[in-house]
Amino acid sequence: MTQSPTWHKSACILCSINCAVELRTNGREIIRVRGDKASPSSEGYTCEKALRLNHYQNDQHRLASPLRRRDDGTFEEIDWDTAIAEIGDRYRDIIDTHGGDKILFYGGGGQGNHLGGAAYGSATRAALGIRYNSNALAQEKTGEFWVDGQLFGRSNCHTTGDYEEAEVSVFWGKNPWQSHGFPQARRVLKAMAKDPNRTMIVVDPRISESAKMADIHLRPVPGGDAHLLAAILGVLVQEDLLNHEWLEANASGLNELLSHVRAVNIKASCDKAGVQPTQVREVARILAKAKGGVSIFEDLGIQQAPHSTLNSYLEKLLVLLTGNFGVKGGMNLHSRFASLSSGGASGRSRNSARVEPATPVTGHRLVTGLVPCNVIPDEILSDHPDRFRAMLIESGNPVHSIADSTRMREALDALDFLVVIDVALTETARHADYVLPGSSQFEKWEATFFNLEFPSNFFQLRPPVFEPLEGTLPEVEIHARLCRELGAYNDEDLAPLHAAAANGRAAYLDAFFSFSIEHPEFSRFAPVILYETLGPILQTPEGISAAGAAAVWGLSQLCVASYGPSVLRAGIGENLADGESLGDALFDHILANPSGITFTIDNYSETMARVQTDDGKVRLAIDSLLSEFDRLATEPAPFEADPEFPMVLSAGERRSSTANTIYRDPSWRKTDQHGALRISTTDAEGLGLVNGDKARITTRAGSAVTEIEITDTLLAGHISLPNGFGLGPAGSSGSVGVAPNELTSGSDRDWFAGTPHHKHVRAKVERAEMPMKQAVS
Repeated sequence: MTQSPTWHKSACILCSINCAVELRTNGREIIRVRGDKASPSSEGYTCEKALRLNHYQNDQHRLASPLRRRDDGTFEEIDWDTAIAEIGDRYRDIIDTHGGDKILFYGGGGQGNHLGGAAYGSATRAALGIRYNSNALAQEKTGEFWVDGQLFGRSNCHTTGDYEEAEVSVFWGKNPWQSHGFPQARRVLKAMAKDPNRTMIVVDPRISESAKMADIHLRPVPGGDAHLLAAILGVLVQEDLLNHEWLEANASGLNELLSHVRAVNIKASCDKAGVQPTQVREVARILAKAKGGVSIFEDLGIQQAPHSTLNSYLEKLLVLLTGNFGVKGGMNLHSRFASLSSGGASGRSRNSARVEPATPVTGHRLVTGLVPCNVIPDEILSDHPDRFRAMLIESGNPVHSIADSTRMREALDALDFLVVIDVALTETARHADYVLPGSSQFEKWEATFFNLEFPSNFFQLRPPVFEPLEGTLPEVEIHARLCRELGAYNDEDLAPLHAAAANGRAAYLDAFFSFSIEHPEFSRFAPVILYETLGPILQTPEGISAAGAAAVWGLSQLCVASYGPSVLRAGIGENLADGESLGDALFDHILANPSGITFTIDNYSETMARVQTDDGKVRLAIDSLLSEFDRLATEPAPFEADPEFPMVLSAGERRSSTANTIYRDPSWRKTDQHGALRISTTDAEGLGLVNGDKARITTRAGSAVTEIEITDTLLAGHISLPNGFGLGPAGSSGSVGVAPNELTSGSDRDWFAGTPHHKHVRAKVERAEMPMKQAVS
């Protein structure tokens, strides 16, 4: 916060790893970015994408005033007091007429943008009586989370790989060279590739950067993953390569599972997957014989593809049947600073008669408590009395990110009321009745809750680098104002906590717990109450106000309650002062270390101790998915030709020229300026196309014209478009590149979790002579 060039501690916000960085600033500009060597997680590592963070901080799309939609559809600037009062009135009308459960919340975060919507925003949702929520996780991870719940007892029993130690690392539908997924990904990949005692296996239809480094590249046809997984499992069972000792001690349901896997026709499954049985048998034997642990990373390549939830189940069985769970180098259940999922039981007791929650209109299951993104338009565009009438969208852009953008725009326009909280006038915000401009991630206290590592886990609380842009507010202040406007609490209600805070944090801790017991009705608003009452006394060791970090103090208390021994093992709270709690010691340690901290250190034995099934054993048999597994034998091959749409499009490829959509200015890219459609040499020759030609890509949902790039990394019939394009002030049709979800369908989704099949979209390609920016949906 200075006008002279200065270095500040912060983090990259372009992927879930959030590498710690140092930002050199001059005025309000970020003029240089470098990795922070003091970080215990990234240790100075960062990829090239972080170097251009100024394109986010000072983007031309940023907003500097609340906006209200006029009757003619244009926006006018209004002051904050007017915006908050009018929004409160409109939401109260919805609640009085239809009920708060008719308001849907979407978003609440982003890559590293978690304190605003995820923490403080929960209070506003409670004040509105919101029951239904959704976010980007419901487009990719909910099926995996549900499987975790079935296997381990709760959906927040999330597995993570020990990639730095693993003898065998498998990346399935994952290209960590570009999409990372674990700290220092490129350094770790290079170390694996150089070590003759370690094996890297990549499973991907593409010859990705990671596949080029691998010892073994399994290359199934697009959509063939479930068949490939079935074949590997078949080899493990039929060649009796199981770890019977581990299974006897730690698992239940083995015989039921084996009755299904023994029936697998390995050759037929390999044929459908498009791989050779000899290679499949080799991989199965490598997994079974590994003595130094097997870690597997599954990602969007199989989570946004046919059999999405089943894929997650079968992938985890590879680890469990070979005994690579709860061991060094294997998969383990990590600690967390805050939970990403609802943590619901998800079938914790197999004989439970509990009714699974569902959406109000379509009756789709709420996997880990989230409304599947693909059903949101169907939950609005209906005459059902329980349809959603209003939405609150924060730090999310569903018009661009959810399948079938055309139908999503139609759904938003059909709402009675829509409020968007964001830093820019996004494609979604253009449909809002009110847009509230949040401060950027570098203008407020912020953190990431993607704490997914084992045995050491990391957390970084980031102080603001700049003062908030004039006219914007940090989300915590927006939510505090909305809660007051909606009557959640008043000054009189909070007076006891203000008085306790005046006597210091120890007194406040006692008072807060007493207050929570005596007034449970206020517990729903705890994050913003902490901000208003504890926040004013919080300071960094340098004396800088840390009011925006108040929720982190509360989360610190919850963290030590769950993981106290692991926190102590990390060297925190070894010498507590009189009256100091371990939670306070953790918070102080976080506040004093802007480069981040190791907040827990685990023993491998703790993984099985964290399993929360009734008997403490992993449950191997998931009946509903085993039925789907059995049907693989009779379903047609996933890559069979479709005369109308003979190709398969992977929508949203990660490239060096793509990042998440907070980079809205296309000038940040050094290469691939137009987001070319990649196509195989064979297909290009058949269509008479050369590099740089324009081609029309058509799916059942829409059509667009794009530049092409011919590559030998794709199988014939497989094409790919990058993520992060199609953004701009004129909307998708007037912006650079193709917005992938102009071409995807909301109905093309996993039957169970509702995750979209973005990596398996039927398409056709033909030569086009029209201008690149012209597109028809």
